[in-house]
Amino acid sequence: MWHDFGWQILTVWLVTATAMSAGWAVQYRSRDATLVDAIWTATMGLSAVFYALVGDGSPAVRGLMATLAGLWSLRLLLHLLQRIRHEDEDGRYQYLRRHWRDNQAKFFGFFQAQALFTTIFSLPFLAVAATPGAGISTPLIVGTLVWLGSLYGESVADRQLARFRGEPAHRGHTCRTGLWRYSRHPNYFFEWTHWFAYVLLAWGSPIAWLAWLGPVLMLVSLYRFTGIPFTEAQALRSRGDDYRQYQRTTSAFIPWLPKEQGSTP
Repeated sequence: MWHDFGWQILTVWLVTATAMSAGWAVQYRSRDATLVDAIWTATMGLSAVFYALVGDGSPAVRGLMATLAGLWSLRLLLHLLQRIRHEDEDGRYQYLRRHWRDNQAKFFGFFQAQALFTTIFSLPFLAVAATPGAGISTPLIVGTLVWLGSLYGESVADRQLARFRGEPAHRGHTCRTGLWRYSRHPNYFFEWTHWFAYVLLAWGSPIAWLAWLGPVLMLVSLYRFTGIPFTEAQALRSRGDDYRQYQRTTSAFIPWLPKEQGSTP
């Protein structure tokens, strides 16, 4: 079984590594590494479509997976490209550029690490593509509902933040409107819950356990690596005490009622 899957995984890695190499070359000229996020998003969507095309599981499940993952990728990609066009390099990458003294060998390694990350992160799609059966089932219905709710929540959070940041008077201040009143990272939260949709779509797959890599890796990444730590460090550098107060009163991840201003953390 794994012999059949091996060439598929290798193909995803080779294509993604090539795309990341091209992205690094663009970054080398523009000195803006934010493009890495857009490439990650695009290659994730493409990997889902690829696995759906070559998989031997239920055509209905494969088609649904390709549609859901493709739409998720397209929405996020368009959002990221809009930011790349109208904003400076993401603060996380500005920090890395200063920390690494613009060492391009390190940036190349970073882009290639993202290619490996994409390959591992795409394995839930491989699990879904191997799901047997036909027709509509309860896991498919629930998985689709989880996907719809998550994508809606993430889209709303992104729009609310974009509107807030678009007002010049808000420069240096923290968004506390809408979903951002209840979570410091509602977009990350709904991105995380989105991955449970593929756990449900992989119900009955001989390699269903691989689908759990999505929510597990996303949670670890958001809490320990490229998500919350980097984002909040940049927020503290740019917004200082205003963001510290936001940290004291607002849940870091799971949406929850905010604490009173005078409450202790």
